Amino acid sequence: MSEVTRSLLQRWGASFRRGADFDSWGQLVEAIDEYQILARHLQKEAQAQHNNSEFTEEQKKTIGKIATCLELRSAALQSTQSQEEFKLEDLKKLEPSNYWKPIRLDMKHILIAPLQRRQKSRTPLFLKNILTYNKEFPFDVQPVPLRRILAPGEEENLEFEEDEEEGGAGAGSPDSFPARVPGTLLPRLPSEPGMTLLTIRIEKIGLKDAGQCIDPYITVSVKDLNGIDLTPVQDTPVAARKEDTYVHFNVDIELQKHVEKLTKGAAIFFEFKHYKPKKRFTSTKCFAFMEMDEIKPGPIVIELYKKPTDFKRKKLQLLTKKPLYLHLHQTLHKE
Repeated sequence: MSEVTRSLLQRWGASFRRGADFDSWGQLVEAIDEYQILARHLQKEAQAQHNNSEFTEEQKKTIGKIATCLELRSAALQSTQSQEEFKLEDLKKLEPSNYWKPIRLDMKHILIAPLQRRQKSRTPLFLKNILTYNKEFPFDVQPVPLRRILAPGEEENLEFEEDEEEGGAGAGSPDSFPARVPGTLLPRLPSEPGMTLLTIRIEKIGLKDAGQCIDPYITVSVKDLNGIDLTPVQDTPVAARKEDTYVHFNVDIELQKHVEKLTKGAAIFFEFKHYKPKKRFTSTKCFAFMEMDEIKPGPIVIELYKKPTDFKRKKLQLLTKKPLYLHLHQTLHKE
């Protein structure tokens, strides 16, 4: 095992244990954040090109499966239903059993004992599962399809011409396209007295070449003024249909934080993504955002901006002068 691989596995293992610690202590918001961050790192590694990865293809499949388990646990923590959940006990199967021995319930030992055990424990199963044969994986789950997804801003390093997309939908055989991107939508949070929850229905987006977009979906995130995530990122399923200059979604997004708890200057971002068969990756085509003063019940249309996504909202360029927008409908829930 190279030093680079060892260091990477140690960082992943530490992140995994932090999330599990938060989970076991009932700090669910922190646990969800840790699980989501680690899942994204693992998914990125699972999708890495062979010459840019320290892992074999079989190991990357296992990395993707671990990411799926983290997503399942994160979703379970936010679910109001009690059946068919992915429990913490399930997640613990990815760690050595001696890590989970009871500890004394005083503050000193809660904070120190887990760290002492980590230093003495053998290599976690979480790491061994990556490096050993795939059949040892304890759950029947599948990784996210191995499709290249570009980070915000990465597209500008590519040679790209908008007119390349003209007629692009017919290039190549549809059978050669990777499997569709699944949605990662999360359920509504439990209600709290005096707190407001927001449901955003993404109805449709207007684009001049809507009919040519392959497997389009929208990534929804909530960022502060520095572009830092305030909630888990969610992806819609692939669009329901395309018609004329519109891509129709008709899907509900549940904001994963009470409106009153959002920081000043926060914004909700919507990144429209689609698959490019010629270049064999999924790319961001445009984005839109909604600021806090725009959170009001009822319909709203918001402008579309050119990529790369500017989460700090400092260098914005409209995508088009034509009357094409992202169409949303907001519903507020308050007890």
